[in-house]
Amino acid sequence: MNGKIDYKKDFKTLYMPKTAPEIVDVPSMPFFTLSGSGDPNREAFAEETAALYSLSYAVKMSYKSDNVPAGYYEYTVFPLEGVWDLLDRSKPATDKSNLKYKIMIRQPDFLTEPMFERFLEQTKKKKPNPFLGQVRFERISDGLSCQMMHLGSFDDEPQSFARMETYCEEQGFIRTSLLHREIYLSDPRRVEPAKMKTVLRFPVRKS
Repeated sequence: MNGKIDYKKDFKTLYMPKTAPEIVDVPSMPFFTLSGSGDPNREAFAEETAALYSLSYAVKMSYKSDNVPAGYYEYTVFPLEGVWDLLDRSKPATDKSNLKYKIMIRQPDFLTEPMFERFLEQTKKKKPNPFLGQVRFERISDGLSCQMMHLGSFDDEPQSFARMETYCEEQGFIRTSLLHREIYLSDPRRVEPAKMKTVLRFPVRKS
């Protein structure tokens, strides 16, 4: 690839969608993933996120090493994503202690399983984190999905999901799972809730 890959420009369809619902077909992509459960506001979730980022930056900065990955190209580190579910569906979705998730960061196409093992061992030595041992390297495909850009607080997401479901019904699609994906384009520590941007996505099929 020529030039630096920037997900906001080169993968705009998937990472910078419109603020109105749309149907997309999401291809298979490589990710570092980490599964967990519980309130994402707790300290452990921050450590899990840090494990994914430290490993992702190890890959990005590897061009400075003596062992540059074959096929390496410059790129912007992709944003944090999460696929969310409930541990107990009899409890309300507002109970954050009842959340089940798989958080992840997309990786460049040149990364391989042997490379992942190498970077994992390097990161364990340079930036120890108790959750690094739980990180996995896998390919994930969302396939046919409905998505939109949600502007505002995480707590206001139900309104956007309602818009997405109405759109699907009008366009002849059916939501196939209660699981949904969120892609975090804003840092909640630096951006006020009203200005946060989050991509929302869930799987669908033709009705």
